[in-house]
Amino acid sequence: MMAEESTGLGDELEQVRDDSDDSYPEVVWLSTLKAANRMGITTRTLYRFIDRGDLPAYRFGRVIRLQLADIDRFVEQCRVEPGSLEHLYPEARPQDLEVDED
Repeated sequence: MMAEESTGLGDELEQVRDDSDDSYPEVVWLSTLKAANRMGITTRTLYRFIDRGDLPAYRFGRVIRLQLADIDRFVEQCRVEPGSLEHLYPEARPQDLEVDED
């Protein structure tokens, strides 16, 4: 049998495999349809957020993908603060506040 020569590439490749498990967090990719469904919006609205730069997206050829972590971060940034929607409903009129004592 012939002795196998080591080029050192196998050792480096094995090191890369070992490092990839620990040093890089796992990235979860979603299609635009799955991302929109997760957010409860239409794909058209999702594309608008992407186009405005509100939500990062990545193009791989003709395919657009989003990272789950980016989506979750965006959703959290959209949280409505209590008391910030007063402009959406009219001021309560005094007669609306009266309680019927019948």
